[in-house]
Amino acid sequence: MSIYTYMDNSASLAIHSVFNRPVSAAVRTQITRGLKVKKMFLLLAETFQALGDSSRIQIVWVLSHGELCVGDIAELSEMTQSSVSHHLRTLRNLKLVKPRRVGRTVFYSLDDEHIAHLLKEGMEHVKDFL
Repeated sequence: MSIYTYMDNSASLAIHSVFNRPVSAAVRTQITRGLKVKKMFLLLAETFQALGDSSRIQIVWVLSHGELCVGDIAELSEMTQSSVSHHLRTLRNLKLVKPRRVGRTVFYSLDDEHIAHLLKEGMEHVKDFL
């Protein structure tokens, strides 16, 4: 069953929730406006797709503990430096991590606190499955 059921209400179409209560005009307007921002949904889907890879999630988790260079990330996550660099490029392109160059060494950190919060919420969600 979908979230909303549609019922013919004389000449107009009324939207009712599954609890058979009419959806307010304010909620309907908010949903309609939100759905028009297609780019937001596309970017959100790309973000979740990037985080859908277990190697990238491990890298994000390692970086949630602080800024590290590629070599340290590779060692801690038990991946090759090449693999880590490849995944970091994807995460960097989606602005999930940010680089900081010191001489020839590049250090990576999470781009902002939202990424750590997203990771924390996801981990809380799956803890019940362990």
